[in-house]
Amino acid sequence: MENIWPIIGQAAGRIYELLKKDDEKNITKIKEILRKEGFNDSVVVMAIGWLAREDNIEVLRDNRKWIIKLKK
Repeated sequence: MENIWPIIGQAAGRIYELLKKDDEKNITKIKEILRKEGFNDSVVVMAIGWLAREDNIEVLRDNRKWIIKLKK
């Protein structure tokens, strides 16, 4: 069985870098970008959870979209 924690950590780091660059993104766009880099959607969602648990991001609802942004 594969140890998934390093992969989730890499995805979390990548998401953090994306948000530093663009301030906020919706989850669909984050999944799309990371999918092209080899991360599956489940890993992306777990990475978002990791960042939220560490209190690094805000998760907001905008109509039908979930918006992710770094905490200031």
